[in-house]
Amino acid sequence: MKNSETFITTKDYLISKKSFDLVYNANLEMLRTNPQPNTDELYKYYESSEYISHTDERRDFFSRIYQVVKQWSLHKKTNLIYELNGSAGDLLDIGAGTGEFLKSAEEKGWKVFGVEPNEGAKKRAINKGLDLKSSINEFEGKRFDVVTLWHVLEHIPNLEDTISQLTHLVKTDGTLIIAVPNYRSFDAKYYGKFWAAYDVPRHLWHFSKKSIEKLFQPAFILKEIKPMIFDSFYVSLLSEKYRTGKKFSVKGIWIGLLSNLKGIFTKEFSSHIYCFKKGDN
Repeated sequence: MKNSETFITTKDYLISKKSFDLVYNANLEMLRTNPQPNTDELYKYYESSEYISHTDERRDFFSRIYQVVKQWSLHKKTNLIYELNGSAGDLLDIGAGTGEFLKSAEEKGWKVFGVEPNEGAKKRAINKGLDLKSSINEFEGKRFDVVTLWHVLEHIPNLEDTISQLTHLVKTDGTLIIAVPNYRSFDAKYYGKFWAAYDVPRHLWHFSKKSIEKLFQPAFILKEIKPMIFDSFYVSLLSEKYRTGKKFSVKGIWIGLLSNLKGIFTKEFSSHIYCFKKGDN
């Protein structure tokens, strides 16, 4: 596929119902949402009670599934950061949402810091005793043992500037963890324009393994890629809802399972966790 060609056209199924093109970058094997809302407009695409990463509620089937999986994921995430760092230390979570991950890490001995621009989500985190900032600029000059972005990088408008800032926020030999959807997974290919993890225009970028590694070189060394196995089930169920209008579909469960089984051989799962170490450059 040639550079700057439209890879697929999809739409915002959550709020605006507007269509967006995903434009291919051949050098990075990455997709860009086009058009991208300007910074002043972006907030309105998050103004929905159905945008569940900004809430702790369990109102419907999808929010209940999301919250149950989130609790399991918190345990896995806190184990992962401890394993990669070797001990508890200073942790910065960018895009902290309602603060569940930071609260869980704090309870296990980490000194926690967070960034969350959404005021509603930030208020929920503050109610849990956390002090979140609105921008990573407020941490200028600080260094952390671990910096995490759990399904956040795809939302950031100023991608290159943010990656540059991350190189200064992570200590030498510190850990950077990036979790993002993978448009090369089986469930993405199966659902096409209905794939829920495209989530335009909230997701401004759509990454492959190659793009993530190239974007963070040479400051960071990729040490490990881990699958997020539950993402395929949640994303496939939501994709079936977009495709058929059904709130629940056994087929969504089946496609999620099939995506994971195929991922064992292709190494292309619905979402990946990229574990980086900061070099001394």
